[in-house]
Amino acid sequence: MSIAITGEHNEHGWHSGLPTGKYGLIIVNLKTKKQRIPTILTKAIFENAAKLNYLINMTKPKIATLIFLASLGMTSLCLVSLVGCGIPNKNPSVYEKQDDKMEQAKRTIVGKLSGKTIFLADPNRAPMPAISSSGVVKDGQALADFKINTTPGNPDARSYRRKFGLLIPATNTSMEHELWSIIFDNQQNGLDGVGIHVANIITPKTKLQTDADLDVYKTQFIDGLNIAIDQVALAQPEYLIMGMSLEHILFGMDEIRGLMTKIERQNPYSWATWHEAADAALKKYKAKRIGLISPFSAKGNANAKKMFEDLGYEVVTTFGFACANAYDIAHIPDSAKEEAILKHIAVPENKLDAVLQLGTNMSLINVTEKLEKKIGIPILGINAVTFWYALRENGFEKPLVKAGRLAREY
Repeated sequence: MSIAITGEHNEHGWHSGLPTGKYGLIIVNLKTKKQRIPTILTKAIFENAAKLNYLINMTKPKIATLIFLASLGMTSLCLVSLVGCGIPNKNPSVYEKQDDKMEQAKRTIVGKLSGKTIFLADPNRAPMPAISSSGVVKDGQALADFKINTTPGNPDARSYRRKFGLLIPATNTSMEHELWSIIFDNQQNGLDGVGIHVANIITPKTKLQTDADLDVYKTQFIDGLNIAIDQVALAQPEYLIMGMSLEHILFGMDEIRGLMTKIERQNPYSWATWHEAADAALKKYKAKRIGLISPFSAKGNANAKKMFEDLGYEVVTTFGFACANAYDIAHIPDSAKEEAILKHIAVPENKLDAVLQLGTNMSLINVTEKLEKKIGIPILGINAVTFWYALRENGFEKPLVKAGRLAREY
């Protein structure tokens, strides 16, 4: 793919041309040499030159969907002219207020599980809420005697204890639901005022039938991650949760840590990740021999096995439902999960210390609650455990209900 850009840079690093907010793209088919009608984009977010492979493709008026040209397999297409499109040397101006505020208002705490220094943005920095120069208005007129105390800053009315950002693949319909269920079931256990604010990672090619499909999915996910972080930043979260089994697409802890180190250097957030959460949970139970259940195929399970071996655990057995599509993962029935655990994983001859479930789109809270007493060992589902880690790191220490024994006991 080759990209040519027209226009001149201004002092802010933007290309001049069309009015702000409307950008024209001309796509040429290299085989037919025919141009498609220029697409008018309502929003273009290109953080830097590396993100020029992203297009915002209008599917309906005022509804823009990020697509990745390479991931769509359109090798005969290339972007040959980007007229008037801003390509910033830094984050677009839509983020400048949020970025400046976060940079000026960081707090630090010490993670209760990791012992690491956690940097928290302060979304409540005064004045909050900022009031426009006109002041409060009634019937279109300024109401001079109505005042709002904005110092110290007021917290988010719903997320006043902690504002978490959650990043999940766009196909994921399970993780957000499970996290909110934990929050709502534990309003009396300190989770009132805890909020989850979601950004989707766009992965247009959702097939997982072959190793090649998994490689394409990996590329899409990694390329889309920074865009999703930019999106969730608009809600001004204090701490981020990685809603993805990175071991599904990355081989071993070196690759996983390499990606997270890069992301953390580029963005002003601390994270809860599955590999750290699972390790912390297993250490609580002094577990060594583990069994894995996932929606993955053989390659995904091999990657997962490698990650846990790198962390020092003996993976006795793996079980994968081998879902052919990322979307389909949410449709695995609980009865199948129960059968897999009871008849194939937590069997006496395996002598397991714990069962771990991977794949954030595969809900497991209900199965965990039903089977843990029956099998006598913890079942550590990725969604509940990652959220447990995020909460404990951020100082939420009360026992939680309906989230598995880990959240009750530790």
